[in-house]
Amino acid sequence: MADNIARVFAAAIAPDPAQPLLTWYDDATGERTELSGATLANWVAKTANLLTDEVAAGPGESAGALLPPHWQTAAVLLGCWSAGLVVADAPGPVEVLFAAADRVGEADAWPAAERYALALAPFALPLREVPAGFADYVVGRGGPRAPQTPHPPPGGGAAAGGGGPAAPGGARGGGPPRPPARGGGRPGGPPPRGPGRPPPPTTSPRTPPVGRPTRSCWAARRPGRRSWGWPGATGSCWT
Repeated sequence: MADNIARVFAAAIAPDPAQPLLTWYDDATGERTELSGATLANWVAKTANLLTDEVAAGPGESAGALLPPHWQTAAVLLGCWSAGLVVADAPGPVEVLFAAADRVGEADAWPAAERYALALAPFALPLREVPAGFADYVVGRGGPRAPQTPHPPPGGGAAAGGGGPAAPGGARGGGPPRPPARGGGRPGGPPPRGPGRPPPPTTSPRTPPVGRPTRSCWAARRPGRRSWGWPGATGSCWT
C-alpha cells in the first residue's frame, strides 16, 4: 500500500509541479494554506529523509500519527509511506510517533523510539516550547539537505584578482582559460623583449570589467603592434 501511495503521489505532481496540489482551510481561524506539488514534495522528501537518516526506520516498520486533518499531517503521512513505513491505526509500540502539541499527553499509549511534536502553526512556525521527550518536527525535518550548486557571479567570472573556484581549463570563476605563455613570458602577458625591441609604454595598466578576461592593458597603442581587446575596452593589450 505504501509503495502504491508514493507512486500515485509522484505521478500526480509529475505533469506540472508548480500547479497547486493541496489547499487546506481552517474554518475556526479562517487560515488558508495552498501548496504546489513541488512544495508538498519537498516536505514529503524531507520527512522521508528524517525517518531514514535520523530515526533509522526501515520499510515495514510502523509509525504513529496523533494528528488532526492538516496540511502538515499530509506531509507526515506521505513521508512515512514514501519511506516504506506502515502508519498504525491503533495504539501500540511504534518506531516513531508524530503528535500534535495538544495531544502529546496521549503518547504513553504509543511507546516509540523517537517522538516528534507538531505545533501546526501558521507559516509552519516551530514550537515555542518543545514538550519533554519530544523533538520539534518542523526543525527536525530539515535533516540532510540536498547538495546545492553555487551560483557563479554575474558575467560568469570572478573579480580581477579574486579567488573563485577553479573552472574547467584552469580559469578562475568560470572565465576563459588564459592562453599559454609565448616565448617564455608569463601567461597572458606581453612576450619578452628581444634584442632591439623597445619596451612597452609606461602608462598605467587598466583592469577590464568584472567577468571579462583579466589582462594588463595599455592606454596607448604602438604602431605596428598587434593588439587584443574586448567590446567596450578603452585600450588594447599586447599579444
